[in-house]
Amino acid sequence: MLAARDVVMQFGGVRALDGVSFEVGTDELVAVIGPNGAGKTSLMNCLSGFYRPQKGVIEFDGVPLSARGVHQVARAGLARTFQGTHVFSGMTVIENIMIGRHMHMRSTIADAFAHFGRARTEEFRHRETVEEIIELLEMESIRHRPVGTLGYGLRKRVDLGRALAQEPKILLMDEPMAGMNTEEKEDLARFILDVREARGIPVVLVEHDMGVVMDLADRVVVLDFGRMIAEGTPAEVQRDPAVLKAYLGENR
Repeated sequence: MLAARDVVMQFGGVRALDGVSFEVGTDELVAVIGPNGAGKTSLMNCLSGFYRPQKGVIEFDGVPLSARGVHQVARAGLARTFQGTHVFSGMTVIENIMIGRHMHMRSTIADAFAHFGRARTEEFRHRETVEEIIELLEMESIRHRPVGTLGYGLRKRVDLGRALAQEPKILLMDEPMAGMNTEEKEDLARFILDVREARGIPVVLVEHDMGVVMDLADRVVVLDFGRMIAEGTPAEVQRDPAVLKAYLGENR
């Protein structure tokens, strides 16, 4: 579904990514780990089309991304959540998730202002999809609450719901559990597993919590100073001397 081949991303004299190559298969969860400054977010920005690498190729569903804009990448089926909660605080949970349906809407501005006929029918149809996502993520009781009144963990869940509303072919998640307490992490981990089981969406996950990574990932890619130093199953990566030295600590 997604492949990075010898990707190089440089900012001035700093190489954020230095020849990174890996692939993501269908219905696979690949975790990307590494210490701060390893290049994880730069990699996510390249995979989602926000950055254009100076060298290398990124292919999504067999098509190079270099000629596509970010909106075209999203329309092609790539959705992403970010480290923070990028939500509209004054809007309700339903309204925030409905925003993720905009690329599937075909009504014109005139239709929207009149709000009858095609526009009304289309809104009802998309609302049904959003309600399915709300049920999947167990947010029925808060569907009409403004997102700004919710706790951090619930806002992150709304962020995931909006990404799912795009009907993605692949989902990129950049540190989705940063800032969460243990209970919130367990809830989100369960929802990620539910999403994979219910929809079969492959996931690329950047995460610092090693317990979460080892529990969820099929494969783990390890970055250090922009270079990929290891790749394998969670058990293999845990035993890799380079990973122990660079990420978990040499003594460990």
